[in-house]
Amino acid sequence: MKDMTQTHAWWESVVAYQIYPRSFQDSNGDGVGDLQGIIRRLSYLAELGIDLIWICPFYLSPNDDNGYDISDYQDIQKEYGTMKDFNELLEKAHALGIRVIIDLVVNHTSSAHSWFAESRSSKDSPKRDWYIWRDSRNGEEPSNWESIFGGSAWEYDENTKQYFLHTFGRTMPDINWKNSGVKKAVYDMICWWLDKGIDGFRVDAITHIHKPDLTDMPNLNGEKYVSSFDKHMNQPGILDLLRELKENTFAKYDIFTVAEANGVRIEEVKEWISQGKGVFDSLFQFDHLNLWNLETESGKISLIKLKKALTRWQQATKDVGNVGLVMENHDLVRSISRFGSPDRYFIESGKCLALMYFMQKGIAFIYQGQEIGMVNADYESPSDFRDEPSLARYQARIKKEMSPEESFEFLKNTTRDNSRTPMQWDDTLNGGFSEGTPWLKVNQNYTWLNVQVQLQDEDSILNFYKKIICIRKEIPALLFGTYTLLMEESESIYAYTREYEGEGYLIVCNLSEEKSDLEVPYTLTGSQIIIDNYKEAERDSITLQPYECRLYGLGVI
Repeated sequence: MKDMTQTHAWWESVVAYQIYPRSFQDSNGDGVGDLQGIIRRLSYLAELGIDLIWICPFYLSPNDDNGYDISDYQDIQKEYGTMKDFNELLEKAHALGIRVIIDLVVNHTSSAHSWFAESRSSKDSPKRDWYIWRDSRNGEEPSNWESIFGGSAWEYDENTKQYFLHTFGRTMPDINWKNSGVKKAVYDMICWWLDKGIDGFRVDAITHIHKPDLTDMPNLNGEKYVSSFDKHMNQPGILDLLRELKENTFAKYDIFTVAEANGVRIEEVKEWISQGKGVFDSLFQFDHLNLWNLETESGKISLIKLKKALTRWQQATKDVGNVGLVMENHDLVRSISRFGSPDRYFIESGKCLALMYFMQKGIAFIYQGQEIGMVNADYESPSDFRDEPSLARYQARIKKEMSPEESFEFLKNTTRDNSRTPMQWDDTLNGGFSEGTPWLKVNQNYTWLNVQVQLQDEDSILNFYKKIICIRKEIPALLFGTYTLLMEESESIYAYTREYEGEGYLIVCNLSEEKSDLEVPYTLTGSQIIIDNYKEAERDSITLQPYECRLYGLGVI
């Protein structure tokens, strides 16, 4: 393998793994995953080939939004463990060659945070301006903004007779990024964690921190509250704030940062992730994942639209930087349930989706359970779910004259709980996740769909991931090569090449339940196939079986 350390940053070649700690591994039988549980599974991650783990919030929190409502940035949620546990996790991960990044949530805090307690104590509090407070307007909210979680984005405080802004949940007040005092406190907190030795951050909801205009949204339909994204997502001037943030924190350390960057436009990408000059090292874009709309498209996805969405970002970052490659995370439904065939072609589609996104240019992220093909929950009642925003939308749809049965079907197919069901380790009680009652029900397919079963099956989805992780790391073209889309108008095949220093590779994926023929400008033979997902397929044939995928080595091109 060619040594690429001299010309590329360490993080450009990593394979990353996202851990949602509440659902990963419980070590003490209380039904909630914890830091010691993560420690127990570090060897599994090392054997999988993982170089970096992103751990979702484990800070002290009331858990109104599963940890994204933080009441103390420098303490650990008791059900997850202690700071001693985290220090042990960091040390043992590093000993295995695994870097550790954590969530940075600084658009808002919890209303239980001491900063907010001081801010709301009095209009004269030194921390009053650390949050966004406004007077009422004609006895009602200061504006018609709707929060991302539903309802008004303003909450009334009886003590000081003013409203505070919360673009997310009502117990998650927004930080005022115009205030120098709170900015310094945030910078100090970030550096405190970096001085502990963590390797960077996944930066949550960062495009929402700048709100230059708090006035009403246009209200064409006469709604009481109106979606307010256009007033607080990626607003002009945000890059000045982010450059200041980087200068005072990230730039002082050899770390990796990846931003959740909703609303960032293609033409702006250089400002966000350009090598050494961008405000972050990488970003997550969700254009391809936002194509799926159950209400308007009955869950059907156009492969042409999917290819165009991914290709736009591949082309935009060609000479700029790297996006985070994702098909799943803690806010999305499972990819096989969304894009694949969870029943008839479960194994084939799981492998096909893996190869399709994993060989593109960027930083490859795997979400826990994705590597074994975990699918959406098989729940039978709304009482099985725990995601409050999803349950609120379930009730709202019933009020809008959708039948309870229709609303429940929508809930099952869209709730974030689909990705938050406990990790399925083996076929013992609760899938090996916990000896107690899990905080969220385990998917009942754990008896056959689990890590232990797949480790013993050479043809499993898990072992396929192991193989493509190794392949990706060994071939420079798959890390740094240019991306060229082929068969653009095919409704069934996603085909593209990667080329680097004259060496080419072809990735072909039939993302359909029908056979489909390749139409590419290369003469292909079975001997060129580096990996595929069909044992019995005719390797010299240009006809791909349902959900068949292949990686070809093209040699010099």
